[in-house]
Amino acid sequence: MRIIDRKPVLNLDIPHIRALKVGGKRYDSSWSVEDRNSFANLLLLCNVHHKRVDGADGEKYTVEMLEGWKRAREADGQDALAGLSGLTETRLVKMIQEAQDQYVDRLAPVLGAIAERVPELSSLLKVLKTDLERTQARPAGISEDTAWIGVRSQPKPLAPPGQRTLAAGSGRRSHASA
Repeated sequence: MRIIDRKPVLNLDIPHIRALKVGGKRYDSSWSVEDRNSFANLLLLCNVHHKRVDGADGEKYTVEMLEGWKRAREADGQDALAGLSGLTETRLVKMIQEAQDQYVDRLAPVLGAIAERVPELSSLLKVLKTDLERTQARPAGISEDTAWIGVRSQPKPLAPPGQRTLAAGSGRRSHASA
């Protein structure tokens, strides 16, 4: 995520490991168009790495290297999904939508109450509340703005007493207090 003109912008691309089209980086004619567009052949990268992987020096980024990156990036998620047998993409989308609906049902009234009590946050919370309510009327997923708000609002973990941490924004080390 990057901030451009004081707005959050996702810094993500989803390139093909094996190029979709003839002449592209790492094109493999033995893979069908369907295979080349499959999840197994897609990789989540930041914009800069996508340009490097598919740019002038892209030959040094081999299929094996990119598949290794993909395995490493997805390892935690694979462990979490390992116990879900018979899970289809359709069922996963439905599960995500149901979880979001439950989240919205619990969170939207709270955001409205906070907005009434803390006028300084009112406009920001109204945007978040509206966006969350809209998730019930569209496929699974939330906007980039909502995702950014959620990330920025996550509480910082507290260090155990006596453990050194970096003071937020200062670059200095401080001792955590109990």
